[in-house]
Amino acid sequence: MKSRNSPGAGGNGDPAPGANGGAKPKRTIRNVVLAGLLGVALAAGGFLFSLAQIWNTQTAKTEITAAAESPTQTATTKPSPTKKPAPKPVKPPPAPTLPMNILLIGSDHRKGDAPAPNGLPNQRADVLMLVHLSADGKHAYGISLMRDLWVPIPGYGEAKINASLEQGGMPLAVKTVESLFGQKIQHAVMIDFEGFRGITEALGGVDVNNPEAFTSTHDTHQHFPAGVNRLKGQRALEFVRERYTFVDGDYRRVANQQLFLRSTLAKLLSARTLTNPVTLYKLVNTASKYITVDKGLNATALASLVYSLRNVRMQDAVFFTLPTAGFGTSTDGQSIILPDYGAAAAVGAALGQDRLGQYAATLGK
Repeated sequence: MKSRNSPGAGGNGDPAPGANGGAKPKRTIRNVVLAGLLGVALAAGGFLFSLAQIWNTQTAKTEITAAAESPTQTATTKPSPTKKPAPKPVKPPPAPTLPMNILLIGSDHRKGDAPAPNGLPNQRADVLMLVHLSADGKHAYGISLMRDLWVPIPGYGEAKINASLEQGGMPLAVKTVESLFGQKIQHAVMIDFEGFRGITEALGGVDVNNPEAFTSTHDTHQHFPAGVNRLKGQRALEFVRERYTFVDGDYRRVANQQLFLRSTLAKLLSARTLTNPVTLYKLVNTASKYITVDKGLNATALASLVYSLRNVRMQDAVFFTLPTAGFGTSTDGQSIILPDYGAAAAVGAALGQDRLGQYAATLGK
């Protein structure tokens, strides 16, 4: 098994950065998907709902065309006027129970990785984000959790929060975040590196306005100039993974992940994407190969979720990072990020009261 948490390491088998330091999962079937995150869940649900609308409209068009092209009657018989059938109304999916918390997990698993000794995939959480959907269905919040955050993992003692995935899979990752905030998580979604590349390719890329030029230290060493960058495939993966080239390390990486996710959501929720069945089918087909979700997140739940969020505007989607107490070193020599339990308690209370917007507004003041 490859070592991902040796003393002094930053996790994920990478060299030490120095100062920078539930629900039972199952593989999705073709129509039960969620992507890269919450965005693909919205796309999948939107695809299902849009497909129903397209299907009914096309059925009506076929019936109208068939009636128009039917053989004419004899001259002695006055033909009856053809009545055009109206498209069948699409029944909206049932409303989901809101507010809702969804844990998004980006796994560092790569194809060919050997299983861990416990039989689980040899992986850690490269990305952890808790998404909160408000009770009114009009607001979405993304709370990024630093992967090196030093927290108690139920049944295992203190460790970096990303180790929860390796030690107990999605259920333990969910339980760990629930324990941190004292709040229930209704659903969980996970995608690995290969899936991330495939999904961004299927989406045709995402335009991200990069605030500062940098060159990736990973794999193919992609360069990202300041300004708008079209990101997909390997290029997108290296953008969201990079941390070593930044003075503030993981903090900047998390900010870039939020930037990328916000741009992805904007494209997924655009009319050009949600009304294009070819694009959506390609996206859903690709996502179904890579995404792992909890057993309660089926096609009906996805369609219900996207329909309930039809009025969410991008300015009502807020992303922030859980405040921390800075860098530190564990007793066994690991470079870690110290938790701010006061901030975690405040976020937990805001989640429980569905007032996360009020909490987010206080950040930076």
